[in-house]
Amino acid sequence: MRLRVEFTTEPFDLDEAPAHAVVAREVVEAAELDAVDVGPFGNTAEGGADQVLGAVDALLRRTLEAGATRISLQVNVVDAADGGRGGEGER
Repeated sequence: MRLRVEFTTEPFDLDEAPAHAVVAREVVEAAELDAVDVGPFGNTAEGGADQVLGAVDALLRRTLEAGATRISLQVNVVDAADGGRGGEGER
């Protein structure tokens, strides 16, 4: 099974990336995930279920330790039958 995780960490700082945001980026970039997209207002990554769930566990633990006060995330099953788009159309 393939999963897609979308997440944000708070509090936001538009002038400089806070420590928790840097940690979040490090976690998803170090994980064995596909299609990692890290941005200032939202982040997404896809991969196998074990890899995504392991990354989510590390993400939650490490960003909270780094000062995040809120983490919003959504995990979706990505249907391989539609080319990994999850019904959302072309990327």
